[in-house]
Amino acid sequence: MEVKTFPAVDMEIRKWGAKPESLIQVLHGTQESLGYLPEEVLTYISEKLNVPLSKIYGVVTFYNFFKLKKDAGHVIMVCMGTACYVKGSENILDVICNHLGIKPNEITKDGRFAVRIVRCLGCCGLAPAIMVDGKDVYGKVTKEKVLEILTKYS
Repeated sequence: MEVKTFPAVDMEIRKWGAKPESLIQVLHGTQESLGYLPEEVLTYISEKLNVPLSKIYGVVTFYNFFKLKKDAGHVIMVCMGTACYVKGSENILDVICNHLGIKPNEITKDGRFAVRIVRCLGCCGLAPAIMVDGKDVYGKVTKEKVLEILTKYS
């Protein structure tokens, strides 16, 4: 039987050390390389760091940063914090979902887009706000403006 290795995991373990205290750093770096954390990778990390798989699942399900499934090409986060909600973010969410033909927390059939609801993007002065791909922030978004934004990523 061939033993499967994961070079991305091995690199993170070399960087942070093969010890239980390195778990979050190893998970984070591995996800940066792979885009998500598949079950076989978590099992491999469990064996290499001598951390029970149940503990690893506890960590990756507690922190919403970690992903257990491959994500879409573009992830659109719609802020539903108080300031954004009051300024119409629910309508913005509806426009995005209707345009893409999906519901929140779903991925389009072609895998190009996902829509996520978040509680705060930390830019309340720009309400309503959305973020695309974890880096591009758009503020004072209107129904019309959101469609223009989506075309940038199509």
